[in-house]
Amino acid sequence: MGENRRLAAVVALAQGMAAAHTPRESWRAAALGACRALEGSFAALSVWERERGRLRVLVNVGDRAPEEEEFPEGEAYPVHQFPEIAEFLHERWASGGEPDAWVETAEGPAAGQPGYCHQRVAALRRRGRGCCVVAPIVQHGRAWGELYVARPAGRSVFDRSDADFATVLAAVVAAGLAQTERLEEARRLAFTDPLTGLANRRAVDVRLEEAIERHREDGVVVSLVVCDLNGLKRVNDTLGHAVGDRLLERFGSVLSLCGATVPGALVARLGGDEFCLLAVGPAADEVVKAADELCRRAAELELGEGVACGVASTEDAIGPVPSARRLFRLADAAQYRAKALRADRPVVAGREGPADPVVRLADEPPAAPDAPAERRRFRGRRP
Repeated sequence: MGENRRLAAVVALAQGMAAAHTPRESWRAAALGACRALEGSFAALSVWERERGRLRVLVNVGDRAPEEEEFPEGEAYPVHQFPEIAEFLHERWASGGEPDAWVETAEGPAAGQPGYCHQRVAALRRRGRGCCVVAPIVQHGRAWGELYVARPAGRSVFDRSDADFATVLAAVVAAGLAQTERLEEARRLAFTDPLTGLANRRAVDVRLEEAIERHREDGVVVSLVVCDLNGLKRVNDTLGHAVGDRLLERFGSVLSLCGATVPGALVARLGGDEFCLLAVGPAADEVVKAADELCRRAAELELGEGVACGVASTEDAIGPVPSARRLFRLADAAQYRAKALRADRPVVAGREGPADPVVRLADEPPAAPDAPAERRRFRGRRP
């Protein structure tokens, strides 16, 4: 391959990774870009999991063997089967060398090592591949993993210039992966509550808009639980905000535990003492059951005074839900009714008949600017 073509291949690889929005997309772009750049038929990207002593395959692209999945869940190999990942890499660097790629062939020995044969050679033969080039991926001065590109039997064998080029490609991949990690961290911080580690209001807004769109198009059930942690102000005023933060963290853990019983649920802290659970797909009763368990567990917390919990689901008699705003208003109104009634169980919108007070409150026009907040109108009423 000429220098201009190789330069163009490097640029294409970098651009492909830069366009990726998720780690999976980044892995796939890296493997595909390297495969095309080296004119291979197959490529894989693997990460070295030191704590488990194994190479775990992240992605396989190109002409895959029957057992090779694109994004395998459990394809991993003990590092002792690939001594170069631990010995070749670290010992070369420790003695002042640089990370370098190498070539394996199905015929047996690697260059300069007569009689050398290990798992890579056996895998080449088993999958009908004639040769491969393996390039270490380095991040922060340590081996992160490897880039693997193969050609089928009968094609020209990779040479030293290909291995040198693979080393360059691996460096580009390492830079792309670092960028993806930074973007993922920024995305995580943007959508995560720093105190509890749960999702934040921004994450809920995005997910709820998407869920309502699915409901409008396909009738998917969308359920929202909004809850208010009782007694936080008292704890802050009498015991201090550090203790109040611990209460919020503990309740967040309880919410996460209860949310785990609902497949695919998103649990979040909306801000202050308000939390929520969003479920897309499961039946309303399944979500109500989780909310009921949440109330029970919250009442057992050492601090605080339980939780006021409201539920709104498109599966219940709440009328059309054309927007995320309406479902949120319904769940919010149900939560305030639960607080007004001092209920120890969730209040569910639409389950008190045609004149359901929660639905009526949620659908009332906004109050005048000088009027009491509409969602607080249940306050002061007693059962």
